[in-house]
Amino acid sequence: MLEQHASSVALLAGGTDLLLEMRQRSKPSVETLIDISAIPELLRIDIGEEAIFVGAGVTHHTIIHHRELQHHARGLVEACALIGGPQVRNVATIGGNVAHALPAGDGSMALVSLDAEALLASQGGERWVDIRSLFAGPGVAGFDRTREIVAGFRFRARQPLEGHAFARVMRPQGVAIAILNMGVWMRLKADGTIASARVAAGPGGPNPFRSEQAEAVLRGACWDDETRHSAIEALLSEINVRTSKHRATREYRRHLTAVLFERVADEAYARAQAFPPHVA
Repeated sequence: MLEQHASSVALLAGGTDLLLEMRQRSKPSVETLIDISAIPELLRIDIGEEAIFVGAGVTHHTIIHHRELQHHARGLVEACALIGGPQVRNVATIGGNVAHALPAGDGSMALVSLDAEALLASQGGERWVDIRSLFAGPGVAGFDRTREIVAGFRFRARQPLEGHAFARVMRPQGVAIAILNMGVWMRLKADGTIASARVAAGPGGPNPFRSEQAEAVLRGACWDDETRHSAIEALLSEINVRTSKHRATREYRRHLTAVLFERVADEAYARAQAFPPHVA
């Protein structure tokens, strides 16, 4: 059906973004809607010892209340809890949040900090790709929407001494897109030093942003004031924030970057400490 109607077709899962765009006529007109909300493969959540799979059609409400995801991907649960209100979360899907291709989608940024892969399905088969390859610019997908469907996501199951956290700052008036959001994942060594880390912040550029420089500072370091300061300096040197007349100035976003990083990284570190290796 996608190929038959390629010139004016859209997939409908939750529809919370799509129907608003159609009503506002902010995108090219759509003549054909294909409802994919009941495809069983898109609604799966599989918890394995090594990897987690979350179908693209899974709603934010389902993710929030899934007990095993609360353990394995706490930051993803926190991100989904921040999206819209209860009515939106009941129907909006994690795949829709990603496929909308915004550089600060809460679900997208949480998945980026989890180093997730995305499963793309077409008549030609299925392929796994780095989730960041799905983004080609604000609102522009890095895959062919007329031929491929985002079918799901996979990421590594949580192991001992690993922690994940997510938070955002937004205007109290309820503007949907965050002024700034951030996801941090950490894995510790037995002595408490940081074995590895991932830091994702948005909007930090035209596509979902990960700070490789901040991650390099954290790798092998003790989590102390000196490391916090050095990581913040590295993050600020790399992130590309801009002034938005509807949300915040560049200067305010840079200030929030430091505040939010310290808060989220502290929580990720604490959660990693709280999940010690099993002692027989």
